[in-house]
Formats: sequence, C-alpha cells, structure tokens
Amino acid sequence: MSEGDPMEARRPPTMADIAAHVGVSRQLVSLVLRDAPGASDETRRRVRDAAKELGFSPHVGARSLRRARSKDLGVVFAPAHSTEPEIVEAIYPAAAARGYDVILSAQTSTHSTDQAVDELLGHRCAALIVIGSDLDHSGLRSLAERSLVPVVDVGQGKRNQYYDIVRSSGDKGIEELVDHLAELGHRVVTYVDPSAMPAGALRRRGYERAMKRHGLPTDILSMPGDYTAGNYFEEAGSTAAHQLLRRRKLPTAVVAPNDDTAVGLLHTLVRNGVRVPDDVSVAGFDDAPIARLTSVDLTSVRQDPGLMGVSAVEAAVRRVEQGGVRPRETVVETSLVIRSSTAAPRRR
Repeated sequence: MSEGDPMEARRPPTMADIAAHVGVSRQLVSLVLRDAPGASDETRRRVRDAAKELGFSPHVGARSLRRARSKDLGVVFAPAHSTEPEIVEAIYPAAAARGYDVILSAQTSTHSTDQAVDELLGHRCAALIVIGSDLDHSGLRSLAERSLVPVVDVGQGKRNQYYDIVRSSGDKGIEELVDHLAELGHRVVTYVDPSAMPAGALRRRGYERAMKRHGLPTDILSMPGDYTAGNYFEEAGSTAAHQLLRRRKLPTAVVAPNDDTAVGLLHTLVRNGVRVPDDVSVAGFDDAPIARLTSVDLTSVRQDPGLMGVSAVEAAVRRVEQGGVRPRETVVETSLVIRSSTAAPRRR
C-alpha cells in the first residue's frame, strides 16, 4: 500500500501502533491496557494518552477469550414483539451495573431459537436469558443441560430445578381486566387467544377463572399461527374481528392477551363501522407503546418490562457467581391501566 493511501488511514490502530508512538514494547502496552502490574504510573499515563489520541478500541472478543471467566450474558429475543425490545433495553444497564456485557441473538421466522442459542454459546456466554421463547419446559430443560450455563426463561413457566423463571403475574392481570369489565356491566366478554403465544395459556386461565367467578359463560376464539412472524398478533386480532362481525350479535367486550392483537381487532372493528367503546369495549395486555398512542388509547395490563429485564439479569448473575444455587422463580406484579377503549355497555 503506497504512502498516504486512504485505506491505510482507515485501518484501526493496534497495540503495536501505541507501542511505536510511545516508544515502549507491545507487551508493556498490553500490561497497561489490561490493568496488570508491571508498569510505572508515568508509563501508564503515556500509554493511555496515546491510546486516546490514536482512537484505539480494545477488541471485545479477544478480551473475552483472555478472561478466566466469561462476563457476557447472552440474550435471545424476538424483535417482532413490542414488549421484548423494552425488556432488552432494561437488560443493558442492569448488566453493566454488575460488570457484564450483553450479546444479543434474535429469534425470527428464519432464525430458530436453537440457532440463536448456538451463536451465543459460541461466544462463551456465562449465562443465557431467553425472552418469550417458543421452547416448552422440556426444551428449556434440554437447553440448560446441554449448554452447561445458567438459563433464565423470561415470560412463562413454573419454578423448577433446571432453569430460572422470570414472568409477570399474567393470569392475575387478565383476571383484574375481566373484573373491570364486569364492574362496568359487561356480561358477554370474548377472549381472543393467539394460541402460539408462549405465555398465552397462563393468561387464558386468568380469563377463565374470572369469568367463572362472575358466573359468566366463556367465549374463546383460538387463533393459531407463527409466533415469530412480525404480523402474527395483529393478524390474529383482525381475523378474530372478522369472525365476530359474522355473528348475529357482537359481544359487548373483547379481551386480548397482548396489545398488538387488541389493536388489530380494534382497527378492524372500527373500519367496519363498529364504535369502540360505544358498541364494543376492547382491552389488551402489556401496555406497549402502541397502546399509549392517543389514536388508540387502549385499556391494558402493564407488566413492567423494565423490572422483568432487571430481574432476569439478577437471576443470571446470581447463578453465575454463586455456583450451585438452585434456580428460582421471580413473579413481577401487573397493574391495570384504564383508558378510553373500555366503557359501560350500551343498552341494546
């Protein structure tokens, strides 16, 4: 490469460049950058000043390989779902506060959970946090046994001896939502069930318990599909709305176990001349950003994704640093957020 070649100017600086700049050995530069003993305070100052001046950044992967124990937390999540990025956002500062880095791997329709996990294990992650996974208990147990690192499942499940659980009290949240509708006077409350949703069974049980407690008949619309598809939930809501529109009489209220499904249903009803909440009240779960839009203003159940992310990090770090402790279950309480999409039913 010729002198002054722009490609040379773009080459990232190395420890050899710092050594040449300061006039010391590369080994001495390495000692300083690793905070290892063996260099004077003056040499440390000069090396660090040179590194800053040259724009040197340490290679994270190489640094990880040199460590006796990994300080990386691997996170598997489905970016298509609105709540999971909020959980991930909380994981970063929680991990940093405990001296850990975060490596993400996405679960999509073209990239399975197993593929995402294998990528993270290839990075020698100290623990795995799996958010909203399509793995059942058997799959998560197998993952914990073959990975040989602590596994935290965020979203569903019960306490067990193989992996940690972090979940919201989704069944209680849906119960509280049904209680709210019953108190408003609703007696015909339909539940839209995206059956591929990992936490769906727990939330459906909350609906069934509440309806039984109020002496009301259940009405469940099951919507199968591909959980990892970006539009699965919204399409499930839209399909459910079309099914309801074909009935002789609409229910007075509809509950969905996530906000994307509720919004898909709400928009389809409105486009077909149904007034929300005058004709039908609509409610969801998650209190996702879309629920808070003034054009939607959806009654929803908030499950505090920030606290779920922090709890997942705490569970992972506890198992990493206190080897041999048993996995535990952390339940994050939910809260009802009432907005204008629900109201007392009109007399018919």
